[in-house]
Amino acid sequence: MRTGTLAAITLATAAFVGGLYLGQSSSEVVITSSANGAAYSGGYKQDQDAELSQTSGQVAAVIAEGKTIAVKPGDSIQEAVKSAQPGDTIQVFPGSYHETVYVDKDNISIIGVIEKGERATLDGQGKLNDAILYSGNNFVVENLKIVKYKGNAIMGQAGNNFEIRNNHIVDTGVYGIFPQLGKNGVVEHNVISGIEDAAIYVGMSDNIHVAYNEVFDSVAGIEIENSRHAIVESNYVHNNTGGLLAFITPGLPIKTTYDVIFRNNFVVNNNTPNFGAPGSTVAGVPAGTGLLIMAADEVVVEGNIFSNNKTAAIIITDHDNAPNTTIDPGADPAADKVMILDNVMLNNGYDTIDDVKALMLTELKSGPVDIVRVGVSRDSCIINRHRYNHVGIGDFGTCDFTNTDSIDTYLLDEPVPPREIKGEDKGKIAYLGVCTGCHTYNGRMIGPPVQLIQALYMDNPQGLADYIANPVKKRDDYPEMPPQNYLDEETRLAVAKYMLSRTN
Repeated sequence: MRTGTLAAITLATAAFVGGLYLGQSSSEVVITSSANGAAYSGGYKQDQDAELSQTSGQVAAVIAEGKTIAVKPGDSIQEAVKSAQPGDTIQVFPGSYHETVYVDKDNISIIGVIEKGERATLDGQGKLNDAILYSGNNFVVENLKIVKYKGNAIMGQAGNNFEIRNNHIVDTGVYGIFPQLGKNGVVEHNVISGIEDAAIYVGMSDNIHVAYNEVFDSVAGIEIENSRHAIVESNYVHNNTGGLLAFITPGLPIKTTYDVIFRNNFVVNNNTPNFGAPGSTVAGVPAGTGLLIMAADEVVVEGNIFSNNKTAAIIITDHDNAPNTTIDPGADPAADKVMILDNVMLNNGYDTIDDVKALMLTELKSGPVDIVRVGVSRDSCIINRHRYNHVGIGDFGTCDFTNTDSIDTYLLDEPVPPREIKGEDKGKIAYLGVCTGCHTYNGRMIGPPVQLIQALYMDNPQGLADYIANPVKKRDDYPEMPPQNYLDEETRLAVAKYMLSRTN
């Protein structure tokens, strides 16, 4: 941890405002030197999660030496996966491959071979739903180009110790890269665009590092949802509807998002009109949002460049004031312990939405705005608030640290042990790792809420299992569900029974 003293100059100000009042105004301007400031002492602590490794560092999956399997145009990547043994590497040579690849084995690497700039291209041709689905642990995927799928480019389904890097992803439907219910993973050096929800979507996962990616022309750039111990740094996030997001989505089995660091990202021109699925949570993100924090706790915002985001650089909200959200009694709706350190903010909020304009009037303010807070946010803090145009943060204290230099990563030196999935756990793991990517219990996501599914199938789990394998479009207001027939018959029935048993 870096040590030093906080240099502060205090100036008297007058800041009481009548009307709709969201926070207590400060009577001081505190100028904090960040060059020698104290460092963040929070972050991941091993005793918070007994399932994880006993040390913290980098992903280090222990992979037995295996053979290399070459896949060339005309060959099938999936057939290579079927023949592979733990520790094997599948090398995919440049060419076009029209298939869905499912990896349910541990210690498998799929590495694209790049020759004179040409990559192996998985092309869904606008017909296939997913490019790569993995549930195995210690999975690596690198150097691929993935285009024109309807659902996901790369989706993790409860696989731990994953590495997703150096892939080029364009127009793959709902999500680009989507690790779900995974622990200890890296997403880095990917270029992703044209995604209907989130280009990179970390869902219900822990100990994640997202770095050096470029994400653009999507609804959401990088989203950390119902996840913990994540660092998002050094990414170029531009021309999305919303650049960075930290959410608690109501209705999911994991009810928290906390200990997230957004640092040293370029968050620029995120003004793309929102083209998310109507009624979905992400469809409520206003165009022109740099960073949206919704109900997430212990979020540090440090060293980012926010420029030309027309609504605001940072919006902080609780569930009660966010559109397209439902009430979840198990989730705290407030965004608590948000920590805003030094960031560069240029020309944000120049064409903000009417709701923000009305909020600013309650503090007798108008004009551009960098930081907007609405609703409850307890124990939050900021340094050098005088640098920014802001509304609603009058009760934010002054942070007692200025940097997170003491935290390099939340990744683990030792790989997370693979899950032991017993018979009775099969339905639960499939539900958490697959179904909750599109369904919440009582709210709208990509698919209808679980409560609606229960109303249709409560006494017919076999009927639901059959539908999971061969779905047909039933509702015009939801996209067509992709078949999940890669799940075996026993798993489909187990997940149907588990879904019908849920009460939250």
